Amino acid sequence: MSILTARSWSPYAAGIVIGLLQIPAFLLINTALGASSSFVTVAASLAALFDPAINAIPYFKNHVSTAKDWWQVALVAGVALGAFISVTMAGTTRPAMSEIWGRVMGIRSFPARLAIAFAGGFILLLGARIANGCTSGHGLSGLSQLAVSSLIAMAAMFVSGIAASLILKRA
Repeated sequence: MSILTARSWSPYAAGIVIGLLQIPAFLLINTALGASSSFVTVAASLAALFDPAINAIPYFKNHVSTAKDWWQVALVAGVALGAFISVTMAGTTRPAMSEIWGRVMGIRSFPARLAIAFAGGFILLLGARIANGCTSGHGLSGLSQLAVSSLIAMAAMFVSGIAASLILKRA
C-alpha cells in the first residue's frame, strides 16, 4: 500500500515531516509555521480594497507588507487542499456530524451544526490572535524553540481539551 493511499500516517512519521518543515521556513523566509495570521492577512487585504487607509493601522500593516504574510495564506490553502486530496486518494469518509456531538448538543440539524462550528471557529481564531499565535504556531513552532509562552499555551490547550472531552463523554 502506498503511503499516499494509506488510511492514515504514523503519527511519528507525520510529526517528523512537519518538524522538518520548520527548517526551510526559518531558513528561506525567516518565519515559523503557523496559520492564524493568514486570516488577518486576507481580511486586511480585502478591507483595504474598500478603504486603503486600513493599511495605516500598525496591526494590519504588519500582516500584509511582506511575502512572509502571504506564505502563511498559501500554507493554509495547501493544508486544506492536501487534506481533500488525501481523503480522496485514501477513499476514507466520515459522517458530517459525530453521533456523540448530536446527542450531547441535542441538535441534529446540519445547518445548525455549521453555524455552531463557525461560531466556535471564530472564538478560537479570536483567542489565537489575542494570544499572538494559534495552536499550530504555539505547538509546532513555539515548542520547537522552547518558548515559555508556547509551553504555557499548549498546557492550557491540553487541559481544556481533556476537560471538554470528559464533559462530553459523561453526557
